[in-house]
Amino acid sequence: MKSLFNKWNSINLVNRIIIGIVLGAILALTIPEQVSGITILGSLFIAALKAVAPILVFVLVINAIASHVGGKATNMKMIIALYLAGTFLAGFVAVVVSYIFPTTLTLKTAAQDVTPPSGIFEVFETLLFNITTNPVTAIMNANYLGILAWAIVLGIALKASNDTTKSVISNISDAVTKVVQWVISLAPFGIMGIIFEAISTTGLSALGEYGRLILILVGTMFFVALVVNPLMVFIVARRNPYPLVFMSLKESGITAFFTRSSAANIPVNMALAEKLKLDKDTYAVSIPLGATINMAGAAVTISVLTMATAHTLGIEVDFITAVILMVLSAVSAAGASGVAGGSLLLIPLACSLFGISDDVAMQVVAIGFIIGVIQDSCETALNSSSDVVFTAAAEYAKERKAE
Repeated sequence: MKSLFNKWNSINLVNRIIIGIVLGAILALTIPEQVSGITILGSLFIAALKAVAPILVFVLVINAIASHVGGKATNMKMIIALYLAGTFLAGFVAVVVSYIFPTTLTLKTAAQDVTPPSGIFEVFETLLFNITTNPVTAIMNANYLGILAWAIVLGIALKASNDTTKSVISNISDAVTKVVQWVISLAPFGIMGIIFEAISTTGLSALGEYGRLILILVGTMFFVALVVNPLMVFIVARRNPYPLVFMSLKESGITAFFTRSSAANIPVNMALAEKLKLDKDTYAVSIPLGATINMAGAAVTISVLTMATAHTLGIEVDFITAVILMVLSAVSAAGASGVAGGSLLLIPLACSLFGISDDVAMQVVAIGFIIGVIQDSCETALNSSSDVVFTAAAEYAKERKAE
């Protein structure tokens, strides 16, 4: 049994998820009624995500803010501005695409009983009351707006703490991240149950729905990588952006696609920045920072899946609310770093903007893990390659001004 367990764990998580999808589909098509107990695996997986996600968001954001230290005076202001603008524009593009190609998801019947907000003022009222909830209640009730607000406030307050305190916070963050990794390692079994339930109740049409969602997500990310990012580079550097963009996608994006980790791709980006002869004092700071806050791909994922949830529940999203979603996606995406599938775990935060319950949001998270084999790889490729693109763009802009 131990040998079998070790062999299973030695298989790449992506391949294990594919095995789970295939097994779930085969069982649903061959014995849909005799193996109804399989669906409990999907329910348990969703429950585990619901349990760990609030603590994850709370701890990661506190640690990211508290541990941030100012570095040597470099070209960082423009790079950070590009990081933030790129993430926001990615969320903007995702919302626009969601308007043009509205997508609905197959959720459980009980999840349809959601009362949408009557207007923008109700959205603002909900926003303010959720933010001012006390932190314990926010975590207990999975109130992600309250969690994010308190995490930011505590993170800023803890910036002045001593190194020992910051080390403890960092260790807690690492421990929570490890727990999330354990939960995600169970994704193949949970996804098998989710696929089984989806196909046995709605047929193969559910797989077609997932395919459409993948096309929208990946198509949006390609548009950001090949249109939005090059346009930003051209505006600040006044040169042809595509040689830089294509080199970054080739040498950084492809590696990130397979590792699915911006943090793991930092050495690759460092080597590429050196190859491009960028200022080491700048990229030594901007590349690791980009792995934390430059999250265009995560903003796309959060926006598209949140809009799909709103469309599914019949919630009308006006332009002002959509703008709030873009900002919220950009801010929360920065907290998605360091954890595989981290952007999916922040979807409930965006969904709470529309009064969508945690039960419904976590079903969407589970759907995200089903398509995550492709979605997370493309997301990481966009995130990581953009770190080099924007660092180089700022460097080129500085050189242009010096001429």
